[in-house]
Amino acid sequence: MPSRSPLHILVVEDNPDLAANVCDFLQAKGHAVDAAGDGITGLHLAVSHDYDAIVLDVVLPGLDGFAVCRKLREEAHRNTPILMLTARDALDDRVAGLECGADDYVLKPFALRELEARLKALVRRSKSELTPAVLHVAELEFDPEMVRVRRGERTLTLPPIPLRLLETLMRASPRVVRREDLERAVWGDTPPDSDALRAHMHTLRSAVDGTGETALIHTLRGIGYRIAPADAI
Repeated sequence: MPSRSPLHILVVEDNPDLAANVCDFLQAKGHAVDAAGDGITGLHLAVSHDYDAIVLDVVLPGLDGFAVCRKLREEAHRNTPILMLTARDALDDRVAGLECGADDYVLKPFALRELEARLKALVRRSKSELTPAVLHVAELEFDPEMVRVRRGERTLTLPPIPLRLLETLMRASPRVVRREDLERAVWGDTPPDSDALRAHMHTLRSAVDGTGETALIHTLRGIGYRIAPADAI
């Protein structure tokens, strides 16, 4: 049966048979999966999208897994959980992977069920460690537990979908969130055919950016949206 908590996963693996097996299994479990066959493409996807987790092979053309991991952590400042794939007899690879920022590893050959279980565990741990109790962007405050939004002295009342969009944007701030990632956050893998995202973003912007207030929500035409003060852009 499909997973009750679908994830958005990036698989970076140059072995086409292994990559296909992993992607097919995860998709059959209900997860959304993107794939890259080399380190450069994998790095580009990892910094261009908000993935829940990354499966990263060590030996890759272009950039190896260590370089990809290091660039994600030190240059892109991404905290996306990374699960590295290493050879069973390569202890140095496992140590090096953890030292450059990987969160866990599995040894080849591996059971696909174990891979999925480890990914879910990494995501749970990441969310519990990294999710702040109250989100802040400039004078905008969102308390997810109390479902309360304030901007300065104003209390904002938002419908469920704009509220979910706001949470997604605030958690990513000041980074840009692409349209497809916002749609996936709200509607999963079945976004509506109409331009519903634009309409809901209009509702959100009207509530957040009041008359005379500095705009916090910014549109990057053809790319996506971000929420950030002007000095963070």
